[in-house]
Amino acid sequence: MQNSFFENLIETGEAEEDDFFPNYDQVEDDESHATCVLNVILSGAARLNALLPTAIILTFTLLHPLITNDGQCTSLKRGIMGCFLALNAASCLLFSITDSFRTATGRLYFGVATVNGIWTICAGHVKPCEPSDYRLKWPDLFYSLLSLLAFLTFAAAHSDVLSCYNVDLPRKIKMYVPLVVGFLISALFVFSPSTRKGIGYPFMLQNDVFYCNN
Repeated sequence: MQNSFFENLIETGEAEEDDFFPNYDQVEDDESHATCVLNVILSGAARLNALLPTAIILTFTLLHPLITNDGQCTSLKRGIMGCFLALNAASCLLFSITDSFRTATGRLYFGVATVNGIWTICAGHVKPCEPSDYRLKWPDLFYSLLSLLAFLTFAAAHSDVLSCYNVDLPRKIKMYVPLVVGFLISALFVFSPSTRKGIGYPFMLQNDVFYCNN
């Protein structure tokens, strides 16, 4: 009878210990999942500098006051401004389909994705091991259009550009439309980033955007 009492006491103590101490395997799994999600978000955010037309918008911001004369345009300046906008728009499309690869020696080469593979800049005879992996694909068109939309929204809502072409828009549209469009496009790039590693790609990041510690 006494032995039975002690056995029940021991079993009760073990059950209380199980309830008191957490399941560390489950905690580690939860932390690993949270780390994976956080890594995806931060990696995508770091890539925004390369995915969004940041350099093109900066160039536009610096040069457009000289071309538009702060919105006081002549017919000649309107034509120059149109060419400048077209050049920036073409750059958005071009930079979106640039890619890079490393040779067996570890040297980095940049190129432009085409339907036949990648065309290497300044080294046409150098090709990656798997050229078919660098072919132009339908998602590239989607990302290119997003980049183009981001630039055109920013440029079209700028007061100097509107004054140059004698277009008048409500103040709220000029203020909030670029912010909303920029936010939506940034969110798409963060959660569904392009696999291209072209000009401006942050190579200090992990090789895989979905890298997780096991």
